[in-house]
Amino acid sequence: MAQLWGGRFTKQTDDLVYAFNASISFDKKFFEQDVTGSIAHVVMLEKQGILTLEEKDAIVKGLTSIREDVENGKLIITDEYEDIHSFVEANLIDRIGDAGKKLHTGRSRNDQVALDMRLFTRTEVLAIDELLKELLQAILKIQKENLETYMPGFTHLQKAQPITLAHHMGAYFEMFKRDRLRLKDIYHRMNYCPLGAGALAGTTYPLDRNYTASLLGFEGPTLNSIDSVSDRDYIIELLSACATIMMHLSRFSEEIIIWNSNEYQFVELDDAYSTGSSIMPQKKNPDIAELVRGKTGRVYGALMSILTTMKGIPLAYNKDMQEDKELTFDALDTVKGCVALFTGMVSTMKFNNEVMAKSAMNGFTNATDAADYLVNRGVPFRDAHGIIGRLVLYCIEKNCSIEDLSMEELKDICPVFEADIYEAISLKTCVEKRLTIGAPGKAVMEQVIAQNDQYLANDWQVG
Repeated sequence: MAQLWGGRFTKQTDDLVYAFNASISFDKKFFEQDVTGSIAHVVMLEKQGILTLEEKDAIVKGLTSIREDVENGKLIITDEYEDIHSFVEANLIDRIGDAGKKLHTGRSRNDQVALDMRLFTRTEVLAIDELLKELLQAILKIQKENLETYMPGFTHLQKAQPITLAHHMGAYFEMFKRDRLRLKDIYHRMNYCPLGAGALAGTTYPLDRNYTASLLGFEGPTLNSIDSVSDRDYIIELLSACATIMMHLSRFSEEIIIWNSNEYQFVELDDAYSTGSSIMPQKKNPDIAELVRGKTGRVYGALMSILTTMKGIPLAYNKDMQEDKELTFDALDTVKGCVALFTGMVSTMKFNNEVMAKSAMNGFTNATDAADYLVNRGVPFRDAHGIIGRLVLYCIEKNCSIEDLSMEELKDICPVFEADIYEAISLKTCVEKRLTIGAPGKAVMEQVIAQNDQYLANDWQVG
């Protein structure tokens, strides 16, 4: 059992206790970050005169060789080590001798693991952001191709008013755009280096924490050594952002599942993103959308787990905080997988434009516009609302839409109607006359799409 401690102890740790305490099975994911952080640390130690140039060069060469051997499979990370830190240090000492024992000068495992987690999390933020950008590009392509694809807009899952597919997709564009903004905020807020905080009270060695931070691409060092080793806010923030991303994906999935049903037939999913039934040969199931919807709860669970873990922990570091890793790793992998698959599914699904337009016409989505028609001809809105309500009831009894009624039928209900009513309540008119920014009218949608293009062209800057 390779451990970084033991002088205080007179007997070996119980095997079960050791296994329960060890983290190598999951924190080996930090291998690259641990080596990178250690190299920056020893470069700083040499600059400050704490290590000689020869010692620094030997340590850097040893760490680099360990990294290369792990990458090419010559060296395997095994559970004989307590954690990734002891794996790296033990192998370094084996390779370069006593100089390797100086790697940990001015450093604690507390600030070391805090650094590794920040480096890892920072990379994951960028990876998720890039996947979201690809999803936004797929959504924007759908918007550009469907400025005049009419469909019903819904409230309470009831047909409400006519919109376009471009407009509907624009709502999801805004959601995922906000998700990227949250990631940007998290990145900049977390991008401070905890290395040099020691166990909780810093160190007596003359470390240059600003230099270490700059070597690792941080905006600067953290400013309180206690908070440096006990802060997991950035993980909570990231998991919260991930939970919101999954919530947006789940809402989108729910609509795709509904739209894919025989009752709606708004979309047809590509065979590559569907499955069949083992007994019913006619089935084409939206399994990817359903799995994304289901995995949302998995990410919510990770967020609740870390919130619960952190709620009763006194300052500074406590072993409970080791629980910040496994569920976080799983949640991040889940989000990345779901966004990537969802992008592929959205990019390949086909929209049944005629079915969507017919659904809008048969759902009285132009009833509000019919009421507005009467208001523009002097009928008080409350009276117009009642008149159109009676008109809709009449259409339901006849099993037809408003535009199917004859002029005589319309005038029997309200003599104010004239022949121009048919043009006034056509889907095209109902959509095109809505020209306030954010509405579905083609002219304003083109403005929004141009802004979306510009937004995707101007990426946020790291660092």
